[in-house]
Formats: sequence, structure tokens, C-alpha cells
Amino acid sequence: MIIYRFIILAVLPAVAATVFGQTPIDREAVVRRHNIVSNDLNLQLPLGNGNFCVTVDGTGLQTFGGNIMSHDAWHTSPLPDGFTIQDVPETGSFQKGRCQPGQGDTALLEGVEKSRAETLRKWMFDNPHIANLGRIRLMRPGGVEIKPEEIKNLERELDLWDGSHRSSFEIDNISVTITMKVSADNVIFLIYKSLLFAEKKIEIVLDFPYPNEQQGQWVGKFDSPERHTTTLEKTSYDGTFALRRKADNLNYFFLALSAGTPKVDANNPHRICYSGTSEGQIASLILLFSTDKKNVTEATKELFDPMHDPLRPVDVFPNFWQTGAAIDLSESTDPRWRELERRIVLSQYLLRVNTAGTLPSAEAGLLTTDPWRGQYHYEMVWWHLAHYALWDRLNCSDEALKCYEKHKPVAKKLAEQLGYKGYKWGKSVGPEGRTAPWRGNQVLLWKQPHPMFFAELEYRNRPTRETLEKWADILEGTAENMADYVTKDENNIYHLDPVMPPGELGITKDTAFDLAYWRFGLDTANTWRQRMGKERNPLWDEVRKNLAPLPTIDADGGKVFVHSAEWLDSYAKRNWEHPDLIGFFGMLPPLEGVDQETAKQTLRKVAQEWQWNRCWGWDFPWMAMAAAKAGEPELAVEMLLHGSSRNRYDDRGVNLGGPCPYLPGNGGLLYAVAMMAAGWDGAPKQNAPGFPQNGKWKIRFEGLKQAP
Repeated sequence: MIIYRFIILAVLPAVAATVFGQTPIDREAVVRRHNIVSNDLNLQLPLGNGNFCVTVDGTGLQTFGGNIMSHDAWHTSPLPDGFTIQDVPETGSFQKGRCQPGQGDTALLEGVEKSRAETLRKWMFDNPHIANLGRIRLMRPGGVEIKPEEIKNLERELDLWDGSHRSSFEIDNISVTITMKVSADNVIFLIYKSLLFAEKKIEIVLDFPYPNEQQGQWVGKFDSPERHTTTLEKTSYDGTFALRRKADNLNYFFLALSAGTPKVDANNPHRICYSGTSEGQIASLILLFSTDKKNVTEATKELFDPMHDPLRPVDVFPNFWQTGAAIDLSESTDPRWRELERRIVLSQYLLRVNTAGTLPSAEAGLLTTDPWRGQYHYEMVWWHLAHYALWDRLNCSDEALKCYEKHKPVAKKLAEQLGYKGYKWGKSVGPEGRTAPWRGNQVLLWKQPHPMFFAELEYRNRPTRETLEKWADILEGTAENMADYVTKDENNIYHLDPVMPPGELGITKDTAFDLAYWRFGLDTANTWRQRMGKERNPLWDEVRKNLAPLPTIDADGGKVFVHSAEWLDSYAKRNWEHPDLIGFFGMLPPLEGVDQETAKQTLRKVAQEWQWNRCWGWDFPWMAMAAAKAGEPELAVEMLLHGSSRNRYDDRGVNLGGPCPYLPGNGGLLYAVAMMAAGWDGAPKQNAPGFPQNGKWKIRFEGLKQAP
């Protein structure tokens, strides 16, 4: 019998690796029972390492759809005629001066006619945009496209455990097999076999677009050859070529290694073709992506090393699955266990592929572009990255969360431009940190306290001086801005005015969620100062103590929270979009000023009254968190598996609760499940306190951390 010893630290609530005396979870079995096995030719499945992603269709390539994207590859279109870079505000906002009640960020460029200013505003919204780096297709010689109906007897499988995709099918009644995997260092390993290659009836084709922000089966313009360049440069090693790509500001390379000799298509300078292998031979094409030519040059020799045999396993996913946390629901008798576990496993895979890179992720990750051009939102960083702390995988979010340190200069300039102290975090943001213009940018306030939450999550896992110093200035500047944003009335009450709540239903004042989160943020910032050996900031304490009360109304059964005191119709006319009224007592720890009985009454009313087909993918796990903490575990499970069209998870496990593949829903699911299984500060002392205790759910888990 294996005995587990549990150690409880003062600052880091520890959770049993498994139930006492229980054998370890067979992680490989849990993961592989949810391998994606399909005969869907158009289903695009992602392979990647968190910073670099390749989506493949049924051919195992991108013959009919798919992209190659990286958090390091961004394109900026030329400015509209008549504008120079000096016309573009470094902060991304034309607004000057403090936010006024009822006012959003609607100011335009001074001295410029309105229509031209709107032209510049649109350019700022569209740029920079994430770029599709290319596509890899099967084609007939001469650039003849293969038609979907030519693909017969398709079988494909994505092996989640090792992160590889294998596809087999027939063309012209001859079998074709293609395997692809992606390494931690941005190498695509492509292994293919068919007599059709030997007979030169099909080719592997690399095809490069001019980057743009359009959405579709492929991102980018493949019909504008004059706007970009592709240069094929032979290296000192036989069979290797450096493909140099340039499109405006975007420069990158692919190092290509193959047994076959590439040729440039005579009719398309951006199409590189590979064909011809001896009969029955397994052939390979290895591609290394880099934005630095030096990296490509140095990698040439390494790729010739036998250790880079394309048939060997790559180490991204076996290492991922065997470290951090795991959960197994298979001993449950509730028939919903398998679908919930499928979503959990696939969400872990998807987020490791898309959201463990050098920047926070866009809503669609690296799967495609999205309506926000692949930029990330500071208010949505929580939904992409917070779960990693509870799953004991902080290493997966460390690089992306450097965005706060990296973008402090522009956050400070934005605050100064608006007449505030400290750091003001942006909205739609690319690698340079500039916010994209939108009327709610400066009044959508719930992005401000997120650094406090992330700092606390890290300190619970890494209670060190290094962690304190890492976040100290970020929290200091953020709290300065929060304390300066409020306005004080004649009764010495501090108000948030103007404010747009998370549901983005308009601009009002004193919204319930933001008032609660402001309390948490200012409390945490002063606690951080004490941990650093400093005095508490008295202004922060004063503001926090005298913030306006959370707005409520009387309803059947007692008081309930409403969006704001100006919106008393929260359940009649504003009962759609994000249910802000429950978010703060599920997501946040207990706070003074948040009455728990009112919270429970609010939860029940929201569950009954909300229009769940007019919500977003992360609203359902948000509800589950609140239900778990309110002692309603059955409702928590029901919300995770709610039948709304906005809570669908497709065959890939991608949440579809948005205008694009919507990964915030996946991140929210993982945070909620970890909380429900491992508990939260003050949770009942029982196994899986957020799940029903009716005997139908048996939750086995390892390594999960308690939530705040």
C-alpha cells in the first residue's frame, strides 16, 4: 500500500495528491481515452508547444484548411495614405484627460477631419495582427489542387499523450500516410509515405501568404505575390534550405530539411514543392521556424544530429502530462462524467498548445485570427492563464505574465495621458503594448486588479522574496491608479464613475463586480507592501474602507445584487451577456462588504432568470465557481455541462461560446473544476467539496491546488 504524507504550509494551502491510500492515477490511460479519432476531413486539429501552433486538416497537412501561427509573429500593414507614425498615439488612445461620467473613449485625433480620423482608428484596431506563417498542402504537380472528394477511406487520430497526428487515406486508390508532430523548439516533423510520391503524382507544397487579418479556412492573402518576398537560400548542408520571408515589418525564416530537393513553382514565387521518394520509402520534411536567422544557422547542424530522427517522440506532451496535476472521473456513476472528463483533458491539451507562450493569448489562441486581430485583452488574461496556478503548472504562464512588466512604460504613459497616477492597463493589445481604440477601453475597469490576483496565485505556490519583488512595482503602480480613479462625494464615499461592467452592457457607475474587485485589489496591494516590510498605504485603506456599497434590490426571498444602482432592471432587461452579479463571490475570496446570504440569493435568481443562450463560454464556469462556494454542487455541475449553444465544446474540445474558437471558456472550465475538486480557502473539509456528495461522483485527483 502506498501512503501519502500531506504537508500544509501557512501561506500555501496544500491538497492531498490523492485520496489517502489510493493508488496513483494512470495518467496515460486518462489522457489517451480521449484521443481524437475522426474521419472528418475539415476538422482542424492543433499541434504545438504553447508558442507555436500548426493546425491540420484530415490529410494531416493544410490541404483544405489550417494555419501556422506563433505568439512571436505579428504583421503591421502600411499606414493609410496621408498619415505617418507620428500620428499614431503610442498609447493607442486619442483620449486626453480623466474619464467623465457617462463617457467612453470616443475622442478623435485633434485637427483631423472625422472620416480620416476614423480611417486611422480602424488601422489602429487592425494592427498589429497575428500572422499566418504559411500552409503545407498536398497538391498535384503543376499546382493542381486536390479536391476533397478525391480523399477516400480517411482515418485520422490525434494522440494527446505524445502530441502527434496520424492520418491515412487513399488518393487514386493508392494509400497515403502522413504523421506530424511539433517540438518544443518550433520544429515541425512531417513523415509521409505513398507510391504517389515516388511516381510524382502528388507533392508536398509549402505556400506562403501576404499576412492580413481576414478569417477563413486559411488566414492571409495567397493571391498578392507582389506584396511580399520568399527567398530560397541553400545552406552548407545538403538537403537543407533557409526560406527567408519578408512582408512589411514581418521577417521570419523556415529552415527546411528534406531528402528531396525543393523547387520553386514557376507560376508562384511563394510556393515551394517537394516530391519524389523511392518506392515504399518513408520520407520526411523537417521545418524549423524562427524570427532570427542566427537561430536558423545554428540549428542546421543540430537538425543533422541523429537525435533529431523525425520518427522519435517529441517531449512537449509526455512531460506535460506527467507533471502538474491530474484528475480522473472514471469511477463515477453519474453518466455525465465522461463528457466532463473529455472537456477537462482536451482543454488542458488545447491551452498547452495555444496559451503557454511569450504573450497572453487571443480569444482564439493560435488556431486562427479572431475579430480582435489576434490581440489579447488584459481583462481576459485571467481566463487564459489563471488555471495554471491551480493545476501546478505555473511554468506554463510565467512567460506570458511578463506582459505586465514588459508593458509598464506604455501603461504609465496611458495613465499620464488620462490624468491619472500609476499604471493603466489596455484592452486589445499586441506585442508593443499599445491598446486598440474602443469606447470602453478606459472605463472597462475589471482588468485593473488582475495583477493582484496573479501575484497572489504565484505567492501561494512560490512564497519567496523573489516572487514579492517580481510583482511589487506592478502592484504598487496598479493600486496607485485604482486609488486615483475613484471620485469622492460630499459624504466621503468613493465611487467608480464612469465604469463599464464585465458584461459591457453600457457605461454606468458603481457596478457590483468592480466594487468588489476594487476591494480585493487594494487589500492585496497593501498586504503586499507589508510582506515587503513597508507600511500600508493609508490612501488605499481609506478608499477601500469608504467605497460605495455593492448595489442591491429587494426580491422574493431576500436581497439580491444588481449590476449598478442605476440599473435596477438587471433581471428584466439586462439579464444577458456576462452574469457579473455572481462573478465576484465565485472568483474572489470572501470580502468584507459582500454579504454571503445576498450572494446565495443572487446565484439562485441568476440561474433562473438569465438568458443563457446570450452569454459567453466562460460564463458557465463562472457560475459553477459561485455555485460551488454557495454550497450548490449540483448546480455547479449543471452549469459546467449546461445545454446552451454557448456552452458547446466541439470534437476538438474547443469551447464555442464566442464569435470564434473561444479558449477563455476552456480556461474557465479548468479553473472551476480545480476549485470544485481541490476546494478553496474555507471550503468544507471533504473530498471534492464542489462536486455533489451523492455517491455518484468519485473524484480522484493529484497535485491540484486550493483556490483563494
